[in-house]
Amino acid sequence: MNGMKRQIMPLAILLILSAVLLPAGRSLGEETKTDIVDTRYGLGIILGKAYDPTGDIDFYMLSGSVLYDYERIWNNRAPEPLRFKVEYNIGSAREKGTRFMTSLNMFALYYLDIFDDDIMPYVEGGIGIIYTDFQVKGQGLKINFNPQVGIGAEFSTESRGDYFLSFRLHHISNGGIDDENRGVNSALLIFGRFFE
Repeated sequence: MNGMKRQIMPLAILLILSAVLLPAGRSLGEETKTDIVDTRYGLGIILGKAYDPTGDIDFYMLSGSVLYDYERIWNNRAPEPLRFKVEYNIGSAREKGTRFMTSLNMFALYYLDIFDDDIMPYVEGGIGIIYTDFQVKGQGLKINFNPQVGIGAEFSTESRGDYFLSFRLHHISNGGIDDENRGVNSALLIFGRFFE
């Protein structure tokens, strides 16, 4: 079972990177943009539930994010639907009492052009650093790496702005920095709004 878990995360990251770097049916030259898209700011709420190694951990966090045009940050040509997101989260976990959690993450986010302009689905994947004021047996450290992959969508409304809803798989582990490296795997639901 542990060997399978070790293979799932790299495979998920590879799939996200493939979707971002090799868009289906188009060459990079056809899809590259010339105009930089405006930076957007988001505020959201994260609801999380661990499923491995235990289902006894729930967490709730406030999330602030900045969504940049990918070319603005990395200064190289990129497909038009590609964005770079930086996200800071702060909140608490319920694991034998209330515990503090905070994380700083970066994501590549790729919009999928399959609906009209009012609904914009996307895939995202990234990594960050997370502090949890709890440890499961064998976890080793309270400061860990935090790879994530997810799918989501933005919803535009004329009167109320742009909202987003996403689902992510969330992993916490120290990547072998400590001898004890038991990971925590969770599913997240995120709801929020973008501001221009």
